[in-house]
Amino acid sequence: MTTIEILNLKCGGCANTIKKGILSVDGVSEVNIDLETSKVSVDSENETVLDSVKAKLSKMGYPEAGDTNTIMHKAKSFVSCATGRMGEKV
Repeated sequence: MTTIEILNLKCGGCANTIKKGILSVDGVSEVNIDLETSKVSVDSENETVLDSVKAKLSKMGYPEAGDTNTIMHKAKSFVSCATGRMGEKV
């Protein structure tokens, strides 16, 4: 497992969206998200897959810590959060 610290992770809705999005990346077999530390752990086959995961996270609005966190990232994470909340089971 490789762990990536991300920005803009706020809640379970975000986590749902992230998990669904990252599992869609070819070569990813497992995703774990720690809301308290804003860390995403990914079980993948190789480094190329991790680059794809990081790109996908950024595209969804959750850039890696240390990367630029633009207003577009923040806006996308808000939408991703809302989408993830709609998918939560009550």
